[in-house]
Amino acid sequence: MSAMAPRLRSLLDQPISFAHRGARAHAPENTLEAFALARRLGATGIETDCWITSDKQVILDHDGVAGRWPRRRPIANVRRDELGEHIPTLEEFYDEIGTDFDLSIDVKDSATFDGIVATARNAGGDAEQRLWLCHPELDQLMVWREHTSARLVDSTRLSRMKEGPERRAFTLRDLGIDAVNLRLPDWTGGLVTTFHRFGRYALGWDAQHAREIASLVDVGIDGIFSDHVDRMVETINQFFPEDDA
Repeated sequence: MSAMAPRLRSLLDQPISFAHRGARAHAPENTLEAFALARRLGATGIETDCWITSDKQVILDHDGVAGRWPRRRPIANVRRDELGEHIPTLEEFYDEIGTDFDLSIDVKDSATFDGIVATARNAGGDAEQRLWLCHPELDQLMVWREHTSARLVDSTRLSRMKEGPERRAFTLRDLGIDAVNLRLPDWTGGLVTTFHRFGRYALGWDAQHAREIASLVDVGIDGIFSDHVDRMVETINQFFPEDDA
């Protein structure tokens, strides 16, 4: 019988458990209810999406449109007071949920960046340092690098790395981009090791089942995104049991 391959190590003490859009499998997504529940279920990180309204309020919503068809409008063209009460601002998020966790934001509108960073700084603590700002364009991430201490994330797919993953990892290190975020099927132990060799964090999303979450832990991933917070936390804790001492 062949021996089992050893589990690869994360760059962190253990992977961050990012609750995708809050506890999306348990409560309405991107609501304060979902975010609070995610923390109660043990998530060490929260994931959300940010847009900016016409009156410059940073709000948390996935689609970035308001109203019902055929009167749907981009959130950028809508005032904060025209949105439903279930849609929180980033300021309300910090006031309600706190800052003692990692927060991954999919920055859907680049115009939101300044508001995100300013809001995190105003929230106090190390909120800015615990931000993971995700965007698919390296040119945009390069612009942001000079203006924040947040971690910046190349949100992409393996198939888009035409230059190959090793060259991409080198480029990310050269540009000061901290991490790469890929969908679950893209990740292998070899690929995680490649990015770790260049000191870049490896994040994996769309891990919904225990076996998928466990597979990412096995290859040394640094952060996992899942809708099922209870399942994610339980699986990760099996690999990193609490010290009984």
